[in-house]
Amino acid sequence: MDALELLHQRRSAGKLADPAPSAVQLDALYRAALRAPDHKEMKPYRFIEFSGAGLDRLGDIFAESDRQSEPDISDKHLASARKKAKRAPMIIAVIADITPDSKKVPPVEQIITAGCAAHAMLYAAYAQGLGAMWRTGTYAHDRRVWKALGLGKNEELLGYLYLGQPAGKLRGAPKEAYDKFVERWNG
Repeated sequence: MDALELLHQRRSAGKLADPAPSAVQLDALYRAALRAPDHKEMKPYRFIEFSGAGLDRLGDIFAESDRQSEPDISDKHLASARKKAKRAPMIIAVIADITPDSKKVPPVEQIITAGCAAHAMLYAAYAQGLGAMWRTGTYAHDRRVWKALGLGKNEELLGYLYLGQPAGKLRGAPKEAYDKFVERWNG
């Protein structure tokens, strides 16, 4: 697959199955992350990998977050929260590690770099035949989850990359017109 085909065809895989990415595949993902646009080469990101029992721990963090939000929550709902961490054989949390007092690189640029690193990882997964999906939602924005994951005061959880083998057929990329997103100043 050439680079443009990859860029034009990548799709999220909502259903993922075992096995998790191999060490060689993960190496390719992390090497791709290192190529993200990065003003001053700050590498303002880090990642937490969850697999095996680590997914159980992440599920417990999700359930505890829900329990703290709603103390009378049902056991059924807590079990559902735990299952959200089992939607893939591996999950990688994407964390922006921001240097707030950088005179040359404002925080927003650092967050964008971390997002670009995650984006590169998604494309590297697709290029290797892996299934991947970037998920956000409640558990990406909940400060209790951030604390349980050990995020520092200058870190932000941007989301989770769910990784595995595509379970089922991936839909083809839609043919979309980009003109509605482009304004041209030509003269």
